[in-house]
Amino acid sequence: MFVLKHLWAGLFGGVLLVAILLSNLLWDPAWPVARYDALFLVALLTQALFLHYRLESREEVAALVAFSVLGLGIEGYNTASGHWSYPEEGAFAVAHVPLFVGAMYAAVGVCVIRMIRIFDMTFAPYPPRPVAFALAAAIYANFFTQHLWIDLRIGLFALILLTFWRTRIWFTPCPGRRWWMPMLLSLVLSALGVWLAENLGTVTGTWLYDGQAVHEWVSLATLGSWVLFLYVALMVALAVLPEATARAPLTPVED
Repeated sequence: MFVLKHLWAGLFGGVLLVAILLSNLLWDPAWPVARYDALFLVALLTQALFLHYRLESREEVAALVAFSVLGLGIEGYNTASGHWSYPEEGAFAVAHVPLFVGAMYAAVGVCVIRMIRIFDMTFAPYPPRPVAFALAAAIYANFFTQHLWIDLRIGLFALILLTFWRTRIWFTPCPGRRWWMPMLLSLVLSALGVWLAENLGTVTGTWLYDGQAVHEWVSLATLGSWVLFLYVALMVALAVLPEATARAPLTPVED
């Protein structure tokens, strides 16, 4: 049940990953529609179906747009700086970044929101919200300033550790029993999952880091970046779902 609920929460991302894999295997460059544009249309069609069948809430749709903007901001800056690239052409693009990439970031963020709801999660003890959100803003800013000044990620990791070392995620995989996991462990495991999914994109040549060859695995060093981005995504999700946090610690008896 735990695995099935995870798959259900990540349905949008799963559809996009399958589309990337199939398009890489089947796509003909001579076709009138570019592969990147087809992937963007798949993302739009999937969202339209989700809305039609009420598989997403209004909050999730609003968060999807927010995550897309956050992701495209990072992608646009790093693509312009030459840190990674998208080797194919496409009409649906902003600053040389295909719009379907924004959908990939949105899939990560919406998955976080859906998991909070599906597993009835509670984050406790949760630190003061201004502290948590200020740290998220500093992390997002560092994605840009690290290329202009110094990379503050070590200090940011330390701040996350100090702020959330006591925080547990309480969740219900099936009725009748409440489980918990350290929030920091959850961030690392989630980042590992996204890193594995990211490798599908690079192995298929959908996007490439600076100096990376097609079919070459993404460096493990990017795991740290995904931990930081997932922290930002989690803070956005908890802004949408403030009822999922509790200032006081929970215990199995209280729950």
